[in-house]
Amino acid sequence: MSPHRVVALVLPPQSTFELACAAEVFGVSRPGLPTRYDFSVCAERPGAVPTLAGYDMAVRDGLAALETADTVVIPGWQRPDEPAGPAVLDAVRRAHRRGARIVALCSGAFLLAQTGLLDGRRATTHWRMAAALAARSPRVLVEADTLYIDLGDVATSAGTAAGIDLCLHLVRADHGAAYAAHVARHMVMPPHREGGQLQYAVESGRAPDSLAPVLDWAAERLHEPLTVDDLAAQAGVSARTLARRFADRLGVSPGRWLLGQRVSAARALLEETDLPVETIAVRVGLSSATNLRRRFHRIVRTTPAAYRRSFGSHHEGETALQAGDAQQP
Repeated sequence: MSPHRVVALVLPPQSTFELACAAEVFGVSRPGLPTRYDFSVCAERPGAVPTLAGYDMAVRDGLAALETADTVVIPGWQRPDEPAGPAVLDAVRRAHRRGARIVALCSGAFLLAQTGLLDGRRATTHWRMAAALAARSPRVLVEADTLYIDLGDVATSAGTAAGIDLCLHLVRADHGAAYAAHVARHMVMPPHREGGQLQYAVESGRAPDSLAPVLDWAAERLHEPLTVDDLAAQAGVSARTLARRFADRLGVSPGRWLLGQRVSAARALLEETDLPVETIAVRVGLSSATNLRRRFHRIVRTTPAAYRRSFGSHHEGETALQAGDAQQP
């Protein structure tokens, strides 16, 4: 398998955090994990590129690097009120026409919007800048609350950690949930946050009304026929109160969260075992192969059988994944 080439387009003054999000996910070699990505950076004018952190980066490659990229990452754009250079916009458009995936992290959505690739389409950015993006690019359908939006050929994220969430989501789409979980584990990150969660929905520790205990409890019992009422009883609140807390903190209903956990567990079993689909359905609490296939297709947009053919453990590198886990402290 040839590495998937990811090229980050750095723009002065470059935000170091958004660039680091992409570099950490796509550009770091990890012991025991097969290398699936080739990461590099480019700039309109190679050489010293200033950053927001007060130092310059030495960038060797120019815009020609985008001509062979499989994924182009725009890790922020610190001049949203200014037009980007025509050469930059043309290079991004050409990469997209060639079939490259274009990914904008945080304020990078402003530059992506200038290319026209978001016209008539959903996009997000940091909640603090969402109104400005909508005003500057009225043809873009801005969603101010969303963590990230992946449309296949283009993807956008909110600020800070949402950039990592989107990058891990793309790894999951490229190489399966198990590989993405291994990358997240190396980074000491949660393996999966749904893009539809609220940007400022934060589960803070073990406060009296924290969802963390009930989420942990449910995640260990996916094989059981759990209902929303079961979750509410475990949390010691009414089903209505639980639904309100889920909406406030996670941006989803309890039922949708539970279904997402079941499908995620099914993905891992499809990748890492040869268990029949009927057995997997029972193990993740979806009762039957028919129900699993229907729910799986609705969320993953493919069948369990097709997913297993793409990401099953017979693929090269699974032994290395397991060995890498064994080496973890």
